[in-house]
Formats: sequence, C-alpha cells, structure tokens
Amino acid sequence: MRKFKKTLLILFGSIIIFVVVIIIFISPITKYLVEKYDIKYTGRQITMDWAYVNPFTGYVHLSNVKIYENKTDSVFLSFEGINANFSMIKLFSKNYEISELELNQPKGVIIQTGDKHDLNFNDIIETFTPKKAKKVKNPVHFSILSIKINDGEFQYLENITPINYSIKKVNIESSGIHWDADTIALKFSFVQGVGSGDMKGNFTINSKNKDYHFAVVANKFDLNIIQQYLKDLTNYGSFKANLDADFKSNGNFIDRENVTNSGMITINDFHFGKTPKEDYTSFDKLVLAIKEVSPKKHKYMFDSVSLSHPYIKYERYDYLDNLQTIFGKNGIKASTAKQDVTKFNLIIEIGNYIKIISKNFFKSNYKIGRLAVYNGDLKYNDFSLGEKFSAELNPLYITADSIDKKYNRVNVSLKSGIKPYGDVSVKLSINPKDSSDFDIHYKLQKVPATLFNPYIIKYTSFPLDRGTIELNGVWNVKNGSIQSRNHVVIIDPRLSSRIKNDASRWLPMRLVMYFVRERGNVIDYEVPITGNLKDPKFKLRDVIFDALTNIFVKPATTPYRIQVKHTETEIEKSLSLKWELRSGILESDQINFINAMVDFLSENPGANITVTPNRYAEKEREYIALYLAKKKYFLTINKKKPSEYDVETINEMSIKDPSFLKYINDQTKDSMLFTTQAKCERIIGTDVINKKFDQLNIERFETFIFYFKEQNVEKQVKFHKSKDVVPYNGQSFYKIEYKNEFPESLINAYQVMNDLNNQSPRNKFKKEREKNKSSLGYPLKGK
Repeated sequence: MRKFKKTLLILFGSIIIFVVVIIIFISPITKYLVEKYDIKYTGRQITMDWAYVNPFTGYVHLSNVKIYENKTDSVFLSFEGINANFSMIKLFSKNYEISELELNQPKGVIIQTGDKHDLNFNDIIETFTPKKAKKVKNPVHFSILSIKINDGEFQYLENITPINYSIKKVNIESSGIHWDADTIALKFSFVQGVGSGDMKGNFTINSKNKDYHFAVVANKFDLNIIQQYLKDLTNYGSFKANLDADFKSNGNFIDRENVTNSGMITINDFHFGKTPKEDYTSFDKLVLAIKEVSPKKHKYMFDSVSLSHPYIKYERYDYLDNLQTIFGKNGIKASTAKQDVTKFNLIIEIGNYIKIISKNFFKSNYKIGRLAVYNGDLKYNDFSLGEKFSAELNPLYITADSIDKKYNRVNVSLKSGIKPYGDVSVKLSINPKDSSDFDIHYKLQKVPATLFNPYIIKYTSFPLDRGTIELNGVWNVKNGSIQSRNHVVIIDPRLSSRIKNDASRWLPMRLVMYFVRERGNVIDYEVPITGNLKDPKFKLRDVIFDALTNIFVKPATTPYRIQVKHTETEIEKSLSLKWELRSGILESDQINFINAMVDFLSENPGANITVTPNRYAEKEREYIALYLAKKKYFLTINKKKPSEYDVETINEMSIKDPSFLKYINDQTKDSMLFTTQAKCERIIGTDVINKKFDQLNIERFETFIFYFKEQNVEKQVKFHKSKDVVPYNGQSFYKIEYKNEFPESLINAYQVMNDLNNQSPRNKFKKEREKNKSSLGYPLKGK
C-alpha cells in the first residue's frame, strides 16, 4: 500500500512537473517563434516583453506587444497586453474558437501618404488576403466569441492635406465573429484626442449583404477635424463647432440611397470666417429633429428645424468678394478639390452624402412641423465704392407654420430691423407643390436715404443729407405669371453740395429732383410689374405722368416750397449743428445761427442750452485714413515736403486710382488685406488715425464755444459726453437742447411747420413724417 501511494505521488508529481515545464518553456518558445518568423508571415517586425501560454487551458497573454511600420523602426500598433482564451478541445475538429479576445491599451497610427487608398497597413491586407480561393471538403471554422478593446488611443495622419486627428479612451465590446453567422455587432465609446466631447453608440453590419445599423450619442463633440480638411478647399479660414446628437440610421453600404435616418442632430457654437476673431458666418445652434428621412421610401419627415442667432457677413471688394477670396474665384479651389477623386476629403464626402439623401426632396412626401430662424444678423459691406457702404438685417426672425406637401399653402413670415435705421416685414404664402405659385406682401419703412450715399455719390456726385425711404407691395404669382403692385415713397429728400471726385460720375441731380420730386417734397411712385418670372415687365406710366405733371405744376408752387425749405432749415439749425466729414470749419449761415443763439442767451440769463456731440466715428476715421494715405502718396510721387501739398487736389483724388492702389499694395504687401480702407489704415496706423480724430473733435469744440466766450455766455452752455452713433443724416452733429426758455424764432418756426404739414399737399404724408426720424434722431414736431 505504501509502495502504491509512493508510485501514485511520483506519477502526479511527474505530471505536474511536466505541465510546469511545458508552460515554462512554451511561453519563451512562443515569444521566440513570434519574433523570429514575424516578418516572414506578417511582413512586419513584432516584439514583446514576455509571453505566457497555457496549452492545457488555452489561455494566452502577450505583454507590451509592438508591431512596427513596414521596414522602419516606427511603431504602427502597440498593446499594453493581449489576452486570449482558446477552446483547446475544438482544435481537434478544425474549429478554431477564441472564447474571449481582450486588447488592453492599444495605441495605433494610421498614415495616409498618397491618395486615399495609400495607407500604411495596405501591405498587411495584401499579406493575409488569399491569392486564390480553394474549395475544401472540410473547411476550417474560425470564431471569436467576444472581443474587447480597453482604453485605446488611435491617431490618423494624412501627409498631403495634412491631417492630424486622434481619439482616446476608446472602448469597444463586440459579440464577436462567428463562422456560421453573417452579423457582427459591437458597442463603442471614445473621447476627443485634442478638444472636448465624447461619443458612444452601437454598430451592426451584415457582412454578406452589407446591411448596417448604427445608433450614436454625441455630447459636445468638437468638430475640429473639419478645420484641417478646409485647407484643401480654401485659401485661408478658421472653423469651430461642436456636435450633440442622438441619431439612428439603417442602411446598406452598396445602395447608398437605401438608408433611413431618425433622431436629433444639434450643431452648436458654429464659426467660420477669416480668423477666429472675424466670422463670415456663425450661429449659436442648429437643431434638426428628424422623424424619418428615407430617400428610397421618398419620405422626409422633420419634427422641427430651428436656427438660433445666425450671422452672415457678405463683403464686396475691388477684386472678388469675401467668399471668393476664401474659395477662389467662382469657387475654383473647392471645384478642383472635388475633381481629385484619388483624395479623401471629409467635407466633400459629407456634402455628397447630403446631396444623395436630399436629391428627391421636392419629389417626395415631406413635412417640417416647424421651421424657425431666431435673432438673425445678416450684414452687407461694399468696399468697391469710393467709401464703405454698410447695411444690416438685425434682429431677423423667420417663422413658418407646418410645411407639408399635403397642404395647399404654406405661410412664411419674415420680420427684421434694419441697421442703422428702419425695419422690414415680408409675408409669403406658397404652394408647396409648385414654387411658381406664391403670394408676397412686403413692407420696408423708416430707412434713411442718406444710407445709400456711397452709391449716390459714385453715380451722381450729389449726396443726400435728408430723406426717408418707404417701400411696400404685393406680388401675386400663379404658374409663373406675375401681377404685382409696388409703391415707393421717399419723404423729404434733399440734396447736399456736390462732391468732386475723379471716380464719381456727374448727373444734374438738381434738375432730376425737380422732375421726380412732387410739390409736397415727396417722391411717390407706383410701379406695377407684370409678365412672368423669366421675363418681367415694368410699367412706368405713373413715373412718366408724375414727371410731366411736375413740369407744369411746380413753377406755380415755388414760393410755397421755398417757405417749407426755409422753415425746415430754421428748425434743424436751431436744434443741431452739422459738421462736414473730417472738417471743423463752420459755414457762414451756421455762424449766423450760433450768433443768434449767443444773442438769445445774452438776452435771457435764465436760459441755457446743453450740447451733445453725436460723432459718426466709424465714417470719420475712414475719411481720415483715406485722406492721410492719399496725402502720403501725393507727397511721395511728387517729391514734395509735408508742408507743400494741395488739399483740394488730394480730396478730389480717387481711392480707386490704379497708381494709388499700386502704391498702397506695395506699402502693405499683405494678401489678407482685401480693402482699400484696411490698407490705408495699415499704412497710417490706428494710433495716428485716432489722434487725428481726437484733434478734430477738439477743433470742433473750440470753434463752436469761441462765439459763446466772446459774449461771456459760455457758462450757459453745458456739454454732455460725446456719443458715437450712425447719424440719420449721415453726418456728425451737435444736438442742441434748450432749458427753461426757447427762442421765439424756433417756436414760430415750429408753428409754421405744423401749419404747413396740415395743409395740402404735405398733409398726405403727415403721419409718415411724424413717425420717421429727422436728421436729429427724433421726429420734427411742434412743441
């Protein structure tokens, strides 16, 4: 019995020792074999710190595994550890099954060196791709029942564009690959490598028919990768945005139209423009609430589409505009990138996908429960003129009731303020089945005519210093056929003195105004439009008839019109003192009015006035910069001393003169300065311009107060803090307010003006005059 026990112990001990010896030796042998035959069988060098292999349980662990790039010492893919459990019994039935494969802390680099197919792992794919499929009677079955990737980090590098993008904390769980199943499913999550945000979801694909399903949830996911792909489409530009999403999609990789999408997509904090500080377009939030979008089923169902605080700035330059400077003339930069089919660009691929899923929109059943734009801001700047023109729709609101192809009509409403002054409203009713069937009611009001002075000066040489524009009308369009009424009114337009400039055309505007302006100092015309959308017909009968009427009627009313003009002038000059741009000199009639105020204060010691300088700072600085740059150019080309220059010649010099433009281009040599104004500001310097502007305001103050000091009444004049504004009349001015007592001449002028406004022909537009602003910034009413 003792002998039997001893034999049994020796046997078990031998078995244990055999197992331990096998495990001890098979592990380093495994490491040795992998590192020896790695290049032969994989084409890549593979190293590891150590290996543990248990042939009895099927457990394998490889520590600190590194797979190198092809024929280099750079690491392509590394793992902190690889764990695998093999089913040893099934090996004998040609069934290779890994019950669990776990990859810990993998780090990989994908590099694209040439076209979109030239990747740094192509050689691996070629190595493991069978040269020719062979028919086997008893094929080997391979399965991985569970795959886990823990805390991975992956980087994508593209050398041509270039692109450098990474994700980290990558975690993937998959039910694996089964030899007898076509479906592969997995769950994933990761965060941005650089930037903020995270993404998680699940993905399923049928490897046989290429059907797929995925669901993704994104939280403030930074879209900074878009910035890198923009380099291929633009000459310059800055991009920023992040994504929130709860989105689902079912589709097929072969048939791209066979896709059904649903869920919520939100793009936040979107900015695109010249620099991170200068946007051309931006918005706070774009929300797409998708019920079902399926091109193949011809269904486009949205719960809502909303856009919060969109901002768009469009600018025209001497050459091209801000969009073409980014994307090239006529978008050539983007077009060239699209034509290069060998190169992958994420933006182009997204655009192509949107094009595919939306191309049948108007032919399909569509519905948008609510469409809305909130607090929009659309800005237009034109630098191609002799001076900058700027106008803005802000705040802009667009709302639409349910947009449904089943409905006969869809109603859309637009309301917006106009900066610097005015507002506009549009109501649109359209047939969703026919875009050539619609009705429009529009109204634009309280817009100062002086706003358009940059254009008026260019084409006539005569700016306006007063006037208010109103425009309203109705368009009824049926099957493309137009029936419209358009009413334009310009109330109290008044010409200023001619501005002589080499780049400005000349028209006899005083004669023109004589014909087009009616007795009540109003331009009032009806302009019907008929025909069709492709060939509209303008009916100008009312314009011609009114012009002919003015020839015979106006001469008889000349005394009346002179009285109106004289009274308006007396009121305005008693309440304000206008300054010509970049000038601190008063005209003789202005000096007379100041002396009248001085006399009034001398005769009424209890009376006093307050003066508030309203400065058109933006326009004044623009004029200063342009003048100083022209002066510098003039002195340079004529080789004169700073004291030897002709002010009038410089004033009349065009900023569009080719020699002057060449001069400022040579002086700046900055391809990112697109406007003459910006180049002149660079040449002169912001500090110099601001200093000159401050000196101008001091000069104006001293000129104005001088007359009050002469009569020792300056204590009855109080100056308020200056305001930087966009004046209604287009000029800087001193706003004058009387305290305690009013000049009798002003009171009489108000009474006369009220009487004139109540009489024909001015009473027709009495309400419009009262609601519209004067050059002083408030209505001209009697007190």
